[in-house]
Amino acid sequence: MKAKSLSLILLMGLSTAYTGLAQEIKSTFNTNPFFGNYKGDYNVPPFYLIKNEHFKPAIEEGVKQQEAEIKVITNNKSTPTFENTILALENSGDLLNRVSTVFYNLNSANTNEGIQQIAKEVAPLISAHNDNIYLNEALFAKVKKLWNDRAKLKLNAEQNKLLEKNYKSFVRSGANLNSKQKEELRKINSELSLLTLKFGQNILAETNSYELVLDNANQLEGLPEDVIAAASETAKSKGKPGKWVFTLSNSSVMPFLQYSANRKLREQIWVAYTNRCNHGDKFDNNSTAIELANLRAQKAKLLGYETHAHYVLEESMAKTPSKVMDFLNQLWEPALAKAKVEEAEIKEMMAKEGIADAVKPYDWRYYSEKIRKSKFDLDEQELRPYFSLEATTNGVFMVCEKLYGLKFQQLNNIPTYHPDVTAWEVQEKDGKPIGLLFMDFFPRDSKRGGAWMTSYRPQKMENGKRIPPIISIVCNFSKPTENTPALFTFDEVTTYFHEFGHALHGLLSNVTYKSLAGTSVPRDFVELPSQVMENWASDPEVLKMYAKHYKTGETIPDALIQKLENAGTYGQGFATVEYLASSFLDMDFHMQTKPISGTAADFEKASMQKIGLIEAIVPRHKANYFSHIFAGGYSAGYYSYIWSGVLDTDAFDQFKQTTLFNKEKANAFRKNILEKGGTEEPMDLYKRFRGSEPSIEPLLRKRGLDTKTK
Repeated sequence: MKAKSLSLILLMGLSTAYTGLAQEIKSTFNTNPFFGNYKGDYNVPPFYLIKNEHFKPAIEEGVKQQEAEIKVITNNKSTPTFENTILALENSGDLLNRVSTVFYNLNSANTNEGIQQIAKEVAPLISAHNDNIYLNEALFAKVKKLWNDRAKLKLNAEQNKLLEKNYKSFVRSGANLNSKQKEELRKINSELSLLTLKFGQNILAETNSYELVLDNANQLEGLPEDVIAAASETAKSKGKPGKWVFTLSNSSVMPFLQYSANRKLREQIWVAYTNRCNHGDKFDNNSTAIELANLRAQKAKLLGYETHAHYVLEESMAKTPSKVMDFLNQLWEPALAKAKVEEAEIKEMMAKEGIADAVKPYDWRYYSEKIRKSKFDLDEQELRPYFSLEATTNGVFMVCEKLYGLKFQQLNNIPTYHPDVTAWEVQEKDGKPIGLLFMDFFPRDSKRGGAWMTSYRPQKMENGKRIPPIISIVCNFSKPTENTPALFTFDEVTTYFHEFGHALHGLLSNVTYKSLAGTSVPRDFVELPSQVMENWASDPEVLKMYAKHYKTGETIPDALIQKLENAGTYGQGFATVEYLASSFLDMDFHMQTKPISGTAADFEKASMQKIGLIEAIVPRHKANYFSHIFAGGYSAGYYSYIWSGVLDTDAFDQFKQTTLFNKEKANAFRKNILEKGGTEEPMDLYKRFRGSEPSIEPLLRKRGLDTKTK
């Protein structure tokens, strides 16, 4: 043992290049990195040591350890207390939590065939383990006793909330069911876990399998130079030098649809994009979506709910499906009317170009861009040079510093899971560390589409000390090319600010229990911190602070900012309608009281006919690739973005009425929203910040929807 310890010390002194060192340590000791304590600053997972073969044994061992910890709780003959039951349950499963966090984050951000296969193998194991906890009668009896006696326990507000969350989790997980029903529930949960994985893996595989390969420069008509350069770089990376390759990644397909003058090619890539997982082949999600919706309905009914939507929304701000539908319908009519006006403008421009055809979905972005340029003299390509990755990052950091006094320091000695990932220490104004932030910006075949915030360790208190969180934001932005740095579209800039808002929710969390930390809040509240940050991204005063030309350093001109403002609500009819269409589709899938038959495509068609969606627009997420609801956590919750939109526009209105960086209001938002996590009811937290319930009027103004609140 001494010799080995000395060898380790000598090895550690040889080099700071931890990758090479890791292999040597592994070959010497042949240990699983999950079985020891993480070392170094912030106790970051040792990504450089972790291999696929480590995951399953660590997950299996983690399950065994938590089973033993649960047994200690249930075998305790003492009267149940908050400490020996709720707190013991909260602190159980440390190994399983650590390995699962790394595993599922990598499965989203840097996956491979091995990880995907392991995910299929462990899904039933994890599902069964969760059921073993929540269907454990002895454990539930202790939790239930504490819940029934809660008035006598003299718990503080956060302890009460944790008790409530645990009790409701048991009940909503089937603790009150009889033995036969519990077995049925176990079977449903196991099937759901596998189908959810399958749905997401199908989308990734289908997205990666498609390439639009162009070999003639004439096919590039209309495309900006940076889009062409990016396609050339993609072609080189795929072994097709001298050609141009466009993929179904949003950073590739959307610019093509926006600028390509070749209508047939636009149609070709659009059909590929919208028909993902809709071919009847091995990646088909048509039946998978239906199976998921039907199983969820079956589970909800088993648990005593009318529909899956009733089950989900019980724990939301909205509370009921009828309230969600009323809210969506309130917005639908004015949004559709605005979209029809935009469609007429597109139709008129197409006619002038000799195209008598109806407006097709693959025409919309192309002609909207032309109309924007014609009406407002705004070409998005004029904007991109001012939004390099560096400039936009500086903008995000600047807003956070002015609002909350935060500082950001890049760390180069922190392990990351991919070379593209950067690590940052987030500090208070006085330099006190708050947490660690990973940022991962560019698309790759190993990363699913979209953008999201996640956590490698939630914030909590331990022995009176705040344990700092490890937070990550993952995006799929435009990559740098051979001649230019990464230059973002304004949509990408907005997404950056959005995800950073989520990151602040995780980083600034200041609660006692990890289960209540950060983004552990209802779905229709979780988007408030993210969406409110978007408002600073586009404010003229803020743009002047961070939008700098990547070559000259010139600040974005006032004239260009004015064009942005003039364009204002143009295109909001389309944007709101395609979003609301997906929200209605989500609710329709999850408000069914009888099993759905047929395909997901058939169901979607009927759903869209019911609301009168025009043929020129399709839902932002069609059923076959609607990962938010079928592979993520937004089932019966996709409406949350626009629900939170009411909150965020109302909240930002408070700043606009005073100053953009009003310290008093920023501090109130931090103390009452960002730091509180799920420790209190969301509306109570919001009213404490705002002083009243939110108004819908700021949202309607922002989107240019000319209607009166009903």
